[in-house]
Amino acid sequence: QVQLVESGGGLVQAGGSLRLSCAASGSIFSINAMGWYRQVPGKQRELVATITSGGSTKYADSVKGRFTISRDNAKNTVYLQMNSLKVEDTAVYYCNAEWGRIPLHYWGQGTQVTVSS
Repeated sequence: QVQLVESGGGLVQAGGSLRLSCAASGSIFSINAMGWYRQVPGKQRELVATITSGGSTKYADSVKGRFTISRDNAKNTVYLQMNSLKVEDTAVYYCNAEWGRIPLHYWGQGTQVTVSS
């Protein structure tokens, strides 16, 4: 099993920046990729960015050029640097880990990001 603990959410004005962190623990050696998803009430959870164990990244079109996903393998932590934030980035952000051959997906508890105009 994998445990994910997120931090770094909060309230920021449009145009500002935030950095989210996700610390993984447990059976981390079988993690294939980690990522960030977000969800607003009444809508489906959507992919924001992912990073594989090899360092390959993928971004949603809506965040390309503004958000950067990175990882610190020594700390078993994934980061999401969010710049030039927009009101429409307001959501609960969830950390995700893709694990094993099947694969299984593990989720963090979520952290609220609110961008005010």
